Amino acid sequence: MVFLAESPNDNFLKHALALEYLKLGKDEEALQRFQANLDTDPAYVPTYYHFGKLLERLGQEPKAIAVYEQGMQAARNAGDNHAFSELRSVYEELTF
Repeated sequence: MVFLAESPNDNFLKHALALEYLKLGKDEEALQRFQANLDTDPAYVPTYYHFGKLLERLGQEPKAIAVYEQGMQAARNAGDNHAFSELRSVYEELTF
């Protein structure tokens, strides 16, 4: 938390904190952190995968699909073919 206090706009740190909440079983906190990260910077591609998987696990498949769609667009815009492929794979698992 010290690093985040020193760099509150650091997307990597915010993403890492959300992942820590997941590990602790604090899904609501993780959801809020993932959403806040994307609200602040929708181009931060790593958040989309984990946010979508959490939504899936919580039974919110339509929201997960929307997150994966947004993530695929963000990955495409960033030229991140690896992330695009991962997001497309989980998207297709839900939609086909």
